[in-house]
Amino acid sequence: MFSLHSDDLSHIAQQSKSAWQELDSARILITGGTGFFGIWLLESLFFAKTHLNLRTEVVVLSRNPSGFLQKFPYLNYMAGLSWIQGEVQDFSFPEGAFTHVIHAATPASAALNQDQPLLMLDTILQGTRRVLDFTVQAGVKKFLLTSSGAIYGTQPPGLSHVDEHYLGMADPLQAGAAYAGGKWMAEHLSTTYAQHYGFATKIARCFAFVGPYLPLDTHFAIGNFMQNVLQHEPIHLHGDGTPYRSYLYAADLMIWLWKVLCDGQNGQAYNVGSEEAINLADLANLMSRQAQPQVPVVIAKTPDPNQLPARYIPSTQRAQQELALKQWINLEDGIQRTLNWWKSCKNKN
Repeated sequence: MFSLHSDDLSHIAQQSKSAWQELDSARILITGGTGFFGIWLLESLFFAKTHLNLRTEVVVLSRNPSGFLQKFPYLNYMAGLSWIQGEVQDFSFPEGAFTHVIHAATPASAALNQDQPLLMLDTILQGTRRVLDFTVQAGVKKFLLTSSGAIYGTQPPGLSHVDEHYLGMADPLQAGAAYAGGKWMAEHLSTTYAQHYGFATKIARCFAFVGPYLPLDTHFAIGNFMQNVLQHEPIHLHGDGTPYRSYLYAADLMIWLWKVLCDGQNGQAYNVGSEEAINLADLANLMSRQAQPQVPVVIAKTPDPNQLPARYIPSTQRAQQELALKQWINLEDGIQRTLNWWKSCKNKN
């Protein structure tokens, strides 16, 4: 009935009980419901809805619902799930009152950000404003914006973890800052609308993740490494392997998003990610060891001993202290779960 493993969906359901209590009888609009975040949001919610007899209704905005449902035909049979076709910048508003909105429609595409920065900005800013206008018209009580850790700009190498009080930002004079700058403005729009119109807005500043449905062929290093392992080919690092990243498993990510939506403070931003830093060379070697058989790791460049490694690591103390959130599934387990899922998909085909 679901494409994700039941262990993951059960984990989300168990750790998100307070959210399900609130979302029983809720009516939710989800934008970006067909991407990596979207499929996890839909399956986790409808798993809980099925097992807890929730009366939640969900409307998903998609530019191509029929194409998505051809890939996921079981979603055709989910009671309480409906679709509207359109672009986030100008979609027709669905009728009736809604209680919650999850706005996750911006593509985290490095290629789009680099090659078409104006389109990236339009998608973020016009799309966010359109969804906020809908939020006002539909009488929504709680609005969740999925933002990005990119809004902090380049993390100083000497800063181990960046928290929500850090006021750095991407260089606005660089065209490549369209995604980060757009997300910064989307946060400002969301909080301004909320203050003016009286609904609650919550912001999830999302960092890096691993899990089923994460694209394997885009700019996500861990996805590229995963593809190498699945194809039994060497893992190639084009740099020196020194940049530090951290990865939250997608099942934990869902718990964080549902909890931020329902329990987060109004007007508050929460970093969403893992505090467990690992450099890309160690990540590649970790994944190589999980391959059957082990694959070689090839690092193109030699590290400069005089240069501190780049970092993209959140502090999640606010989420831990205010919402009792944590990383339940460690990186090694998350990688293994993801590899097992991809292998099971391959076996089914």
